[in-house]
Amino acid sequence: MKIEETRSMSDDELKDSLLKLKKEAFNLRFQQAIGQLENTSRMRAVRRDIARVKTVLIDQRRSA
Repeated sequence: MKIEETRSMSDDELKDSLLKLKKEAFNLRFQQAIGQLENTSRMRAVRRDIARVKTVLIDQRRSA
């Protein structure tokens, strides 16, 4: 997810996206724990996407 895409989302879309990303991060951690995770780089990407969404949410609240 690019930062431009994230900034163009509404507040509700950002919250939905954050929820989906957190669920995905949980599932990836679970897969890693049981040894089924094949694409380990996805964990890093999901963590960074979560950080992006949280940053944009905070910026939008400050400017509103």
